Amino acid sequence: LTAVDSFNLAISEGELFGLIGPNGAGKTTVFNMLTGVYLPTEGAVHFDGNLINGKNPVQVARLGISRTFQNIRLFDELSVLENAMTGAHQHSKINLFDSLLRTPRHYREEKRQRDRAYELLEFMGLEDRAGLPAKQLPYGHRRKLEIARALATEPKLICLDEPAAGMNSGEKVELSQLIRKIRDELEITVLVIEHDMKLVMDICEKIQVLDYGKTIALGTPSEIQNDKQVIEAYLGGE
Repeated sequence: LTAVDSFNLAISEGELFGLIGPNGAGKTTVFNMLTGVYLPTEGAVHFDGNLINGKNPVQVARLGISRTFQNIRLFDELSVLENAMTGAHQHSKINLFDSLLRTPRHYREEKRQRDRAYELLEFMGLEDRAGLPAKQLPYGHRRKLEIARALATEPKLICLDEPAAGMNSGEKVELSQLIRKIRDELEITVLVIEHDMKLVMDICEKIQVLDYGKTIALGTPSEIQNDKQVIEAYLGGE
């Protein structure tokens, strides 16, 4: 089985880009190659002038790519604020000595991370729940917290893997607005995998369609909606 075959993806800085396709089309495999989870058997992945092939997820994150997951992966026993803070640790300016001896630099860095995490919770509308254990959040807020944690890594590109999964219609509308704000106000490029066609068509400027690991269409939302091959493969047409 070839999960992704002869695949090319080019995202420009500042774009809001959608990657769609039926279940099993290879979308999450693409994310895993972009973020260092999988090593492509051939070809190359370049980001911001850097070759990513062979780099692990931590190294990829330091280059400026962050992601969320289909299945939410939070630290349930930590507070909402502490979960958001974990994303900022990769940019920490302290060493083991500072942490063990609780030096002034340690406290300055901890405050910097805490302040930044709280700003992101405000951005996501979660500031009033900052002190709660993450496990007490309702589902839609858990999704937003995972995005806040990804933003705390200070990415240039954020990859959102089915962010609307499990959300009700009102939560999806709010999520669409938040994704636009991430691109427009934080100036972060966004790549999103999503099965909710209304959300994808509303927010994405360019969409690429995968089917059985191959690209079958690339274009604007209106072009994708009217593409015969896409309709047949994914949108349920004749």
